[in-house]
Amino acid sequence: MNRFSYHRAETLADAISHLRGNPAAAIIAGGTNLVDLMKYEVERPGELVDVTGLDELRGISETPDGGLRIGALVPNSDVAYDERIYARYPLLAHAVLAGATPQLRNAATTGGNLNQRTRCYYFNDVATPCNKREPGSGCGAIGGVNRIHAIIGASDHCIATHPSDMCVALAALDAEVEVVGPDGKRRIAFADYHRLPGDEPQRDNTLRSGEIVVAVTLPREASAFAGNYSYLKLRDRLSYAFALVSVAAALQIDGGRIAAPRLALGGVAHKPWRRSEAEEVLVGMSADDASFSRAADILLAGAQPHEHNAFKIDLARRAIVRALSQAASGTPQSLTDKRIA
Repeated sequence: MNRFSYHRAETLADAISHLRGNPAAAIIAGGTNLVDLMKYEVERPGELVDVTGLDELRGISETPDGGLRIGALVPNSDVAYDERIYARYPLLAHAVLAGATPQLRNAATTGGNLNQRTRCYYFNDVATPCNKREPGSGCGAIGGVNRIHAIIGASDHCIATHPSDMCVALAALDAEVEVVGPDGKRRIAFADYHRLPGDEPQRDNTLRSGEIVVAVTLPREASAFAGNYSYLKLRDRLSYAFALVSVAAALQIDGGRIAAPRLALGGVAHKPWRRSEAEEVLVGMSADDASFSRAADILLAGAQPHEHNAFKIDLARRAIVRALSQAASGTPQSLTDKRIA
């Protein structure tokens, strides 16, 4: 671990000033991702700016339009067990509880979950090439061990996947990210927050220099999906493992037909993967396997596997159909019995 200075921010403006004035500075809150990467020498910040004393980043509150606002410092465990979230956005609660361990969820924060770095063997190993860690050095996963890597939306520079469960549900729920920076406040649609790698894989998101995530907001309209949803996570072991494929599925059903669908994938791309065409094709259709298979084909169109991860295409297709079937029947994947219902 490199030497670094430490600053405990007294105000949000203070934190922004330190970030803007020092490109090597990094925000620290729960530290569940950053500290590990510092130990591996993957991240080498010159200064840590501690924001845990900022009250404006805390709390879950109602929004004027009837949604909910989740502060960036709210622990993952608080998100999972908040009665309002569980009643109105249970898809999010289930996704959070599918990730990490109780100990990590108690420490990890909402903002940190959004900004956690990728899951990739080569990114975490400074002895190997990685364009995300060191632009221009190459991608060790391409032609290397790539069983866990992306099958959609990757590039010749990076085939890493985004590791979050929470973010897959937030994508499906059309959340927004509130940020504050040197130029003031702005809101970012969740679909626009994370990036595909392109030729700049070192950039995980669309934050500008000096900006800080202050909250995530859930729209009132997304609460209409509270009755028919499922978060299905497929992984190598039943706990404390990242997803090979995960699916956030939610439906509004009227008279046996789908009135509105929501569908997002995790474990397959550099960001939570969602395509409007895959949802549009379900509108007005019967809630059956034939309809769900058609949506899966559209969502996975253009998938480009590598040597070791071609199995993910069929796994994802079957997972999409199963998660939508669970949502349609109102029987979400169990959080305690992880056998697929």
